[in-house]
This record gives sequence, C-alpha cells and structure tokens, in this order.
Amino acid sequence: MYSEFVKEFPIPDKSDTEKDTELLKSIQSVKENLNNMYNNLQFADSDLIDYYTYEIKAEEAKYNYLIKQAKKKKLNII
Repeated sequence: MYSEFVKEFPIPDKSDTEKDTELLKSIQSVKENLNNMYNNLQFADSDLIDYYTYEIKAEEAKYNYLIKQAKKKKLNII
C-alpha cells in the first residue's frame, strides 16, 4: 500500500571533500546567524529578550557541535 503512493529515489553519497566543504559552510552560516542574533538581542523589547536568549543558546549548541565535528576531522577553521 505504501509503495503505491511513494516513489523512492536513491540518494547519492557525497565525497569526503564535499562533506568537509558542507561542514565548513554550515559553521560559517551558524556563526553569521549568531552575530545577527546578538545584534537583535541588543535592541529587543522586554517581551523578546527571552526569545532571543533561547535562540542564541540553541545556535551556540549547534555551533559547538559543528566545531567538534570539524576538529575530529582535523579541518582548518578560519
């Protein structure tokens, strides 16, 4: 029954260099998001301070995870 509605496509594997490049791009993107969030927090109304604080904490956790992954792969992070 399931196969009648869903068509499966194979997902091609990425090479190690493509994975490394994607990881570095993700780190850069998260870093830019964090900078924007810090700027937004400076000008936030009292109602939005908690929101930005939680968003920053979540983004920092993601950033720390990505940095650990890059260190495991011994990538040069600039």
